[in-house]
Amino acid sequence: MINLRPVLLIIGILLATLGCAMLIPAFYDFAYGHSDWIVFAFSAAITLFVGIAMSIATRGQRQDLSIREAFILAVFSWVSLASFGALPFALSELELSIADSFFESMSGLTTTGATVITGLDFAPPGIVLWRALLQWLGGIGIIVMALAVLPMLKIGGMQLFKVEGFDTPEKILPRATQISGSLTAIYIIFTVACMIGYHMCGMPLFDATVHSMTTIATGGYSSKDLSIGYFDNVAIEVNAILFMVISSIPFLLYLKGFQTGLLQIFRDQQVIGFLVTIVFFIILLTIHQSAYSEMSFTQALRYTSFNIVSIMTGTGYASTDYTLWSAFAVSIIFIVMFIGGCSGSTSCGIKIFRFQVIWAAVEYRVKTLIYPNGMFALTYNGRPIPAQVITSVMNFFFLFTLSFFTLSLALELTGLDTVTALSASASALANVGPGLGFVIGPAGHYGNLPDAAKWLLSFGMLLGRLELFAVLVLFTPQFWKS
Repeated sequence: MINLRPVLLIIGILLATLGCAMLIPAFYDFAYGHSDWIVFAFSAAITLFVGIAMSIATRGQRQDLSIREAFILAVFSWVSLASFGALPFALSELELSIADSFFESMSGLTTTGATVITGLDFAPPGIVLWRALLQWLGGIGIIVMALAVLPMLKIGGMQLFKVEGFDTPEKILPRATQISGSLTAIYIIFTVACMIGYHMCGMPLFDATVHSMTTIATGGYSSKDLSIGYFDNVAIEVNAILFMVISSIPFLLYLKGFQTGLLQIFRDQQVIGFLVTIVFFIILLTIHQSAYSEMSFTQALRYTSFNIVSIMTGTGYASTDYTLWSAFAVSIIFIVMFIGGCSGSTSCGIKIFRFQVIWAAVEYRVKTLIYPNGMFALTYNGRPIPAQVITSVMNFFFLFTLSFFTLSLALELTGLDTVTALSASASALANVGPGLGFVIGPAGHYGNLPDAAKWLLSFGMLLGRLELFAVLVLFTPQFWKS
C-alpha cells in the first residue's frame, strides 16, 4: 500500500521554500518601483499557503519512504514546483500563456535553459531574477537528488555512486539532511565566487548575480537576449568556462577534497574522462574552424572553447551563432549535446560515467574473446562494477535512444521541421537549452513553437532530468499494483 503522507510532507516543505524564494524578486521589484512586485507577493502567498497547509496536514506521520513512494516523490516534487513556479510568469506583465509559463518554469527548474521569452534586456527585473533563482534552486535540488534518491532507485547505473547511509529508503531523510547542508554551503561559495569573477571582468552587478546563479546551476538563463555574447568580453567567457566546468564535477568530490586534499578530485576516473573529452572536442573543432573558416586560430579557440563547454555541460550559453558554422561543426555540437558532465553535479546529458561503463564492458568482452580462459576484472575507480550496473546502463542507453526518436516524431506531428524536432528533442532530454536551426538555435527561442510542442518538451525535460526510469515507471500498471 502506497502511503502518500511522507511524499506530501516533503512536497509541502519544498513548496514553502519556493514561496519564500518568490519574496526575493518581490522585494527587488518593490525597491526599484516596479509594479510586478505585487505579482510575486501574490504568487508567494498562494505557494506558501499550499506548502504550509500540506506540511501541517501530514506532520506527525511516519517519514519512511518505500521504493514506490520515492519514485512518486521524485516526479511529483518537480511537477509541483514547476507548476507553482509558473505563477509569476503567467501573472506578470509578460502575459505568458499557461503552456509558455509552465515551459519556462520547467526549463528553469530542470536547468535546461530553453526559453520562450524575448526582450530580456527590457523585461521586468523581478522576472529576470526569478528565472535565475529557479535554475539555482533546481541545481542544488538535482545534486541532492542525484546523491540521495536516484542511486537508491537503482536506475541508469546511478547505484554506482551510492553514498553510505543512502542504502535504504528509510535513511534518505536524515542522511540527506546532513550531507545536503555541506553541499549547499559549497554551492553558495561557488555562486558568490562566480559572481565576483563576473563583476571583476566588467559585468554589471545585477547581471553578474543572475549569470552566477545560472552558471553554477549549468542552466544558461541569461539577462540578455544575446546571452553571454552580448558582453563580447573574453574575460567574462573565461570566467564562465571555469565555473561551468567546476559545476560539472561531482559536488561530493569537493566535500571529500576539502577533507583529504583537492588533488583527489583529479584522480577520479569520471572527472578525468570528462576533462579529456572536453579538451578533445575543443582541439578538434578549433583545428577545423581555423582551417575551414575565416576565423583565426585565436578566434576559433575562443569560440569553440566556450560553446563546446557550454553545450557539453548543458549550460546552453551562447557567445556566437554556431549554427552558421560548417556542417561538420554543427554535427559535432549536436553530438556533444548528448554527452553531458559528471554524475552528482548540476550538469546533465547521458553522463560521462555511462560511456565509461559501456567502454569497460566492451573492452572486457573483447578480451574474453581473445583469451577465453583469461581472468579479467571489470572495475571503475578501482572498485568492481556489479553486473546489475552494466545492465542498468545499457537499459538507460536503449531507453534514451527510444525516447529521443519517439519525442522527435511526436514533435514533427505538431508541425516542426526535422532539424528543429530532432535538436529540440535532444536539447530537452539532455537538458541543454538551445537547439539547432533558425527557430530554436542560439539566435532563436522556443516562443514560436505550437503549444503542443511546448508541453511535449516540458515532459522531455522532466524525463531527462530524472534519468528517464523515474518518470516512465509511473506509467506501468505493475507500479500501482499492491
